Amino acid sequence: MHTVAILALDQVIPFDLSTPVEVFGRTRLPDGRSGYRVRVCAGSPSVDAGLFTIQARWGLDALADADTIIVPGVADVSRRPPPEVLDALRSAAEAGTRIASICIGTFTLAAAGLLSGLRATTHWLAAPQLAATYPDIAVDPDVLYVDNGQILTSAGAAAGLDLCLHLIRRDYGSAVAADAARLSVMPLEREGGQAQFIVHEQPPAPKGSALEPVMRWMEENAGRELTLHAIAEQAGTSTRTVMRRFREQTGTSPLQWLHRVRVRQAQHLLETTGHSVERIAFRVGFGSATAFRERFKKVTGVSPQAYRRTFQ
Repeated sequence: MHTVAILALDQVIPFDLSTPVEVFGRTRLPDGRSGYRVRVCAGSPSVDAGLFTIQARWGLDALADADTIIVPGVADVSRRPPPEVLDALRSAAEAGTRIASICIGTFTLAAAGLLSGLRATTHWLAAPQLAATYPDIAVDPDVLYVDNGQILTSAGAAAGLDLCLHLIRRDYGSAVAADAARLSVMPLEREGGQAQFIVHEQPPAPKGSALEPVMRWMEENAGRELTLHAIAEQAGTSTRTVMRRFREQTGTSPLQWLHRVRVRQAQHLLETTGHSVERIAFRVGFGSATAFRERFKKVTGVSPQAYRRTFQ
């Protein structure tokens, strides 16, 4: 039987820990047998899980016997895991054990050096910190999970479910994975990626800056056809100057910033109204529904229709 060892570190996030326990623990094969032997492993018998304490039945030595190791996230990603934990993960990786992280558990794999030179993901809020701390990792904040073969990472919270179902499908095929998905009341595959859940805030202009009034005007008039010349005229400067100021103060161009405003407004309409995609496209200032669909998917990772199905 396939053994799954779930690593419980101090400050473990309970949701991340319970997800693989439940999903793998309830997986059944067509003949009724359990698909997995699940073990919760820790460096000490008692693990701090925030509001409560976990009593782990297995120690770190059990990681050596596992076919798959799952690493949940911990509350403080800046806190380096104990050396014995990192050594156990490195030894398991060298032995060919499959290792996967859930949410910010990616930081534990990174600290062990298991993601060097690989593509990986984590919760979108933590992705910039992961990229800054470990520049040798190709961080992709838009996807639900990344499968590098032996090493896998998943995005925030519920994406751990997607990853577990993906592993079950790898091990036993789509039929068994589909049964596990039904037990979890989850689709076997979710449309899109993590990008659809990211809140795309506009880079704010410093208070009192020359851009603050024109940015407010752009938001209020996003439904109109706004050209770079019109934006510069409203700002009382040249197109070249307004371009430079936007780059300096927001890191993007005026029109790119405007596109983000329009997408945010479209997200709100998709969530709160029954308007057609075409009507929303024109209402927020896109010249055509096609242009709107392309821009919306580029920013969020999913189509407007898929976004509405998820969030309305």
